[in-house]
Amino acid sequence: MTGKVLVTGGAGYIGSHACKALARAGFEPVAFDNLSTGWAEAVKWGPLVRGDLMDRDSIDAALAEHRPVAVMHFAALSLVGVSMQDPGLYWRVNVGGALNLFEACAAAGVRNVVFSSTCATYGDQDGVLLTEDTPQKPINAYGGSKLAIEQMLRDFGKSHGISHMIFRYFNIAGADPEGELGEQHLPETHLIPLMLDAVAGKRPALTLHGADYPTPDGTCVRDYVHVSDLADAHVLGLQRLLNGSGNRVFCLGSGKGFSVREVIEASRAVTNREVPVIIGPRRPGDAAALVSSSTRAMEELGWEPQRSSLRQMIGDAWFWAQQPGFSG
Repeated sequence: MTGKVLVTGGAGYIGSHACKALARAGFEPVAFDNLSTGWAEAVKWGPLVRGDLMDRDSIDAALAEHRPVAVMHFAALSLVGVSMQDPGLYWRVNVGGALNLFEACAAAGVRNVVFSSTCATYGDQDGVLLTEDTPQKPINAYGGSKLAIEQMLRDFGKSHGISHMIFRYFNIAGADPEGELGEQHLPETHLIPLMLDAVAGKRPALTLHGADYPTPDGTCVRDYVHVSDLADAHVLGLQRLLNGSGNRVFCLGSGKGFSVREVIEASRAVTNREVPVIIGPRRPGDAAALVSSSTRAMEELGWEPQRSSLRQMIGDAWFWAQQPGFSG
C-alpha cells in the first residue's frame, strides 16, 4: 500500500515515531502540527504542515493539498493533572479539534481515520485486566474527552461513511532504537524521562506522586509499551482499514503492570546508577492501577511487540537521553 497519510500531532513524541513507521511501510506521512508541544526537527520522513485543529481552514487546506488516503489522529492535550484543573480547556481543544477534523474529512471525502485514544477512558478499575469490552468510566477530563471522541467517530462512521480504527493504549515509553527520535517535552511530565533526568543530574530528584495507593508497594501500577511497538500497531491498523476491515477497537499494552518503584529498580539495573527520590502528594485523577490485555490486537492485527520489556524501554530511553535532543 502507498499514499499520503495526514498525521495530526506528527511532530510530537508518538506521532513522529508513527511517521517513521509509516514511511518504512511505504506511505508518505504528512505531519500536521501547531508545534505547541512538537518539534519541527522530529519531522524527517515527509512534509510538515503547520496547522491547528482549532482552525478548520488550515485542516481543509491540508486535506485539499495532500489528498491523503487516511488520517492518523494523535494531536491532543494529554496531561491528566491539568485536565482536572481546567476541564473546559480539554473539552474545548480535544473534542472541538476532533470535531473540526472529522467534519473536514467528511467534506473532503477522506473515509479512513486511525484514532489515538487512551486507557484513561476506563478510569480506576481496581486492578482489573482491561479489554476492549471493559466498561469505560473516566475519572478525569482527559479520559472523558477521549471517550467523547470515540463516540463522535462512530457517529461520523454511521452518517458519513468514515471507517475507523481506535487504539486505547497505556503508558508509552522508550525511544527510537536508532536514536533519531525520542521523548522530549517542555515541561516533562512522564515517569521514565523524569527518572533518567534525575539519574543524569539534570534535576535534583524524581518525585513519586503518592506512595499510599492500594497496590503492593503503595505506588501506581501501569502497563508500559514501547513507542516503536505502538507505531507498528498503528500501521497494521491502517493497512487493515485500507483493506476494508475497519470500525474496530484495540487495546495496546504489554499485559503486565509495573509499579513506580519497580520502574525505578529497573532503571538502576539499566543505568547502574541510583535514582534520587522524594515522596510527593497524589495527583488528582490518577488511577491506582491500569493494565491492558492486548489479545485482540495480537490475534486480529498480527501485532507482536518486539521491544516492550521494561529494561529495553528504559535502555532505549537512556540511549536517547545521551543524544543532543531537539533544540526547537
